[in-house]
Amino acid sequence: MYFMATNIVFIFVCSVLVFFMTPGLSFFYGGMVPKKQVNNTLMSVFIMCSIPVLLWVICGYSLSFSGNNWNLIGDLHNFMLHNVKMGAVSALTDGKLNNVTFIIFQMMFAVITPALFVGAIVGRMDFKFLISFVVLWSIFVYYPMVHMVWGGGFLQGLGALDFAGGLVVHINAGVTALILAWFLGPRLVKQNASPANLSWVVLGTSMLWVGWYGFNAGSALRMNTIAMQAMLTTTVATATAMLVWIILDVFFKKNASLLGICSGAVCGLVAITPACGYVTITGSMVIGLVATLASYLFINKVKPIIKIDDTLDAFGCHGIAGIVGSILTGLFASKAVNPTISESGFFEGGSLHLLGIQLGATIFTVIFTVVIVSIVILGLKQIIRMRISKAEEKLRELM
Repeated sequence: MYFMATNIVFIFVCSVLVFFMTPGLSFFYGGMVPKKQVNNTLMSVFIMCSIPVLLWVICGYSLSFSGNNWNLIGDLHNFMLHNVKMGAVSALTDGKLNNVTFIIFQMMFAVITPALFVGAIVGRMDFKFLISFVVLWSIFVYYPMVHMVWGGGFLQGLGALDFAGGLVVHINAGVTALILAWFLGPRLVKQNASPANLSWVVLGTSMLWVGWYGFNAGSALRMNTIAMQAMLTTTVATATAMLVWIILDVFFKKNASLLGICSGAVCGLVAITPACGYVTITGSMVIGLVATLASYLFINKVKPIIKIDDTLDAFGCHGIAGIVGSILTGLFASKAVNPTISESGFFEGGSLHLLGIQLGATIFTVIFTVVIVSIVILGLKQIIRMRISKAEEKLRELM
C-alpha cells in the first residue's frame, strides 16, 4: 500500500502537469496568430478543458477501457463511470494505481489531444462546427485509438509500442489537422509577418515542455527507473531537436529564429513520446534529430507543393514527428531499458520484426484517422456550416 500511495502522488502531479499543457498550448498557438485572431484561438484551445472532460466521464473511459468489441472499441459498461470502484486497484495498471487515479490521468490525454489540431484551422472554422466535430471525433476516432493501443485492442495484441501517445495522440491529432485543413481550404488572406507575440510562443513552449514530463514520465504509471528514463530521454531528444532546427534555419535561411527554436523543441517532444520509456540516450538523440529534419523539410519544402493550408503546422510538427518517432521506436526500443517489452529493436540487438509492427501500426493509424475523420466531416457538413463567412474571415485576418 505504501508503494501504491507513492505512485498515486506521482500520477497526481503528472496529471496536473498534463492538464497544464492545454493552457500552454493556447499561449503557444495564440502567440503565433494575428492580433485579431488571438481571442478566437485562445477560446478554441481552452474550451478543450471542458468538452473532453465531460465526454470522458460520460462515455470516453468506458469506450476506451471497458470490454472489447471486435478488438476496436470498448463498451458502455462504465457509462457515467457506473460500476467503477474508484478506490479499488485498477487491473489496467497491473496493481500500480487505483481506478480513480488512472481515470484522471487518462482524462488529461483526452483533453490535450483535440486541442492540438486546432492549430490547423484557426481563423476560418465555424466555432459550432469545431465543438460538434470534437464530440464526434472523440467518440469515433480518439476512444477507439486508445482502446486499440492501450485498452486491449488489436494493436496492443500485435505488440505495437506506444509509451505515451505517439499513435494515440500525435499521429492521430496531426493527421486530423491535415484532413480538416484540406476540407476547409486555404485562408483568404495569408499573414507573412512575424507572430503577433513571440513572448507568448516561448511561454507556451515552456509550459508544454514542463507538462510533457507528466505526459511521458507519468506514462510509466509509477515512480520508478523507467519513469526517470522517460524524463531523461524526453529532455535529450528535445534539446537535440532544438539544435537541429537552429542548424537547419542557419543553413537554409541564413538566420536562426526564436520561433524556429520553439518549433524544434515541440518536434523533439512529439517524436520521443512513443519511445521515451523504451530507448537509450543515443536512441533519443537520433529520434530527435531525424524527426526534426523530417518535420523541417515537410514544413518548408513539401507543404508549399501540396498547398494544404495547415495554419500553424499542426501536421508538420505533430503528425510528421509522431510518425517518425513511432517508426524509429521499432529500431531503438531496448529490453535493457524496459524489460517489459517482448523484443528489442534492430539497432538494440533485435530483428526487424518490431520495426514491421511499428510500421504497420503507424500506417493503420494514419489510414484509420483519414477515413473516419473524412466521414465525420462529410456528415457534419450537411447540418452545420464548416467555415465562417468570407466577410468575417477577412475581418479576423486583416490587422
